[in-house]
Amino acid sequence: MERRFGFISSDEHVVEHPGVWTQRLSKSWGERIPHLVEQADGSQRWLVDGRPVALDGVAAAGATLADRNQLPQRWEDVSALAHNPAERLKAMDADGVDAAVLYPSLAGLAGETFGRLTDPALELACVQAYNDWLIDEWAAVSLRFIPQCLVPLSPVAVTVAEIERAVAKGHRGVVYPAIPMHLRELPHVNEAEYDPVWATCQELGVPICFHAGASPDIQFPPDPAFSPALADAFQALSRPFSSATVLGNLLVSRILSRFPRLRVVFAESALGWGVFALEAADYHFEQFRLDLQGYELTPTELFKRQCYFTGWYDRQSLLHTHRFLGAQNILWTTNFPLATSTWPNSREFMARTFDPIPSHDRERMVWHNAAELYGVSGSTGEPGREGHG
Repeated sequence: MERRFGFISSDEHVVEHPGVWTQRLSKSWGERIPHLVEQADGSQRWLVDGRPVALDGVAAAGATLADRNQLPQRWEDVSALAHNPAERLKAMDADGVDAAVLYPSLAGLAGETFGRLTDPALELACVQAYNDWLIDEWAAVSLRFIPQCLVPLSPVAVTVAEIERAVAKGHRGVVYPAIPMHLRELPHVNEAEYDPVWATCQELGVPICFHAGASPDIQFPPDPAFSPALADAFQALSRPFSSATVLGNLLVSRILSRFPRLRVVFAESALGWGVFALEAADYHFEQFRLDLQGYELTPTELFKRQCYFTGWYDRQSLLHTHRFLGAQNILWTTNFPLATSTWPNSREFMARTFDPIPSHDRERMVWHNAAELYGVSGSTGEPGREGHG
């Protein structure tokens, strides 16, 4: 891949087509596998294990529609820019994107659709079908696509085995629900039972990625009186802030201390709240004298060593975050094809946003940080040694 634009978009979403699971899983699963069904009003909806997926349409692809308040209601209305890899490359070219780090859509922002399944065999089958599809139909088309795998949540030995299998096939990150016990009856994420997950990611040199919105229980719900468009806007506004709870837990849980080479990405996090959260954490670190309880680094020091925020519209908050953290812990994205994406005007938007930022720091935030995390070598875009080990 020739580096043409100097931008790795660190949080973009694939839209899974209806055949991802129906073509890859055994017919013995029957109607339990993810599939589209017709509704009485002529629309279509996704079902997984007999239950409707919490999606107002068939694809989270609002950026491709003239009215971003709407979602496609039938599969034939979904733009190829969202689900076809060759067409996605055209969308990336139009927006000045060299490479895209891929997250799921129907499978959930962090795979939570499958994390809610109570049948471990079905969960594993759905996860593996997605992981194989992403390699076979996206990564195989172009090195500009950076695939990240989903994982079954339990048993942990199966989680680890799937991480190892997926990374061996070419996945370069692990997408994980930050609060798995909100999805079904599982141990608290801080318990030692999960240590093999963190250890495996650390050993393989792949980041673990927590996407905002994957745990709706920690989001403030919209007023029932809101119109659908207003409710969507409210959720888009509040979703990034919900990551504050995840960050707070990570900073005090000792996970980062016990796995000092583990890298953690907060996807669709935005930036502004992060400075407040880190500054508050440092203050309370001192007030409660956590250094006397075996915490060797302050929360901000831990974050700087191992974590990343992801921005995409954050013009003013970028200035504050850059001043507080520097450039080494910030990634950038277009958030395509979600309705909140800056596509197709990301270049113009970024030019205004980064105007006050020194060019070498801009380069780090829009290219080098992601290149190091995901093993993109130099300007070729080919998997390299950076970030893998």
